[in-house]
Amino acid sequence: MAGDTVITIIGNLTADPEMRFTPSGAAVASFTIASTPRTFNRQTNEWQDAETLFMRCSIWRDAAENVAESLTKGMRVIAQGRLQQRSYTDREGAQRTVVEMQVDEIGPSLRRAKAQVTRTGGQGGYGGNQGGGYQGGAQNQGGQGGGSWGNQGGQSGYNAPRGGAADDPWATGGSTSFGDEPPF
Repeated sequence: MAGDTVITIIGNLTADPEMRFTPSGAAVASFTIASTPRTFNRQTNEWQDAETLFMRCSIWRDAAENVAESLTKGMRVIAQGRLQQRSYTDREGAQRTVVEMQVDEIGPSLRRAKAQVTRTGGQGGYGGNQGGGYQGGAQNQGGQGGGSWGNQGGQSGYNAPRGGAADDPWATGGSTSFGDEPPF
């Protein structure tokens, strides 16, 4: 939405995502990401942690269910979304204001981990999933796996036919005359 403050935050989940449903049946998952910036102090020749940011986050609908099933406490995640500020009155009658993140996209950080991705049924974002691209995110309990890139059958997202010319070494559907090494 125009005018929203979009940010990307990288950090660790402080607890398992909490799943709930609105009275109309929409799923929402809430969680907190702890992000601690680190800087290198040249005088002491050591890394130093700055103050930790605890960002309260929520994600809605099918993505909420995927998050609740895939992400757990302590996992390092990358989340992108919009900052939203809201005010409320607490139980003691005091006015409070909080800044929260409405998450649009989230997934595990693969810098020091692997993820096994399982594509879910529904439509993808931005006009529907037309094949190609990163296909969702789920992580098994053992913390193993890997992403699923590309087309899982049918046509690619650019209305190009699957595969290519028979002698095309980059074709996805045919065999090549060389092993796992590229032809250059």
